[in-house]
Amino acid sequence: MKLQLCAVGRLRSGPERDLVEDYLARFERTGRPLGLPPVQILELEDRKGGGMEAEADLISKAVAPGATLVILDERGRTLSSPEFADHLAHWRDSGRDVALAIGGADGLAPRLRDRADLAISLGRMVWPHMLVRVMLAEQLYRAATILAGSPYHRV
Repeated sequence: MKLQLCAVGRLRSGPERDLVEDYLARFERTGRPLGLPPVQILELEDRKGGGMEAEADLISKAVAPGATLVILDERGRTLSSPEFADHLAHWRDSGRDVALAIGGADGLAPRLRDRADLAISLGRMVWPHMLVRVMLAEQLYRAATILAGSPYHRV
């Protein structure tokens, strides 16, 4: 299993990057004994300003062939943390590569949304992309702790 986080834009040094790195390091420590791989971060930039369509091309090229494509989109399903952990365990158990994709400021092109195997919403509010990365990294760590039976996740 390969686990990719494909995000449009670069996360500069600062508190958001520190949080993402911290949560992904925790995920790696907790997930390794559970058979979960470290997260590979792919930061994608559309230097030509082609908008959503160009960003969709970048994301499509970055996603491992045959990988399950999971997009973060405000129109997606709102999952509980245990439900997300169940998805992660299923992907691991099936040996599927997974790419988690975060679009640019204008969102994701409809053709990429249509291609996705799962669309996840972090709520009906729109979040800054740098915070979406933090929240996704934290949810990955939380999912690993749920699968490990750790008390980190409390109901």
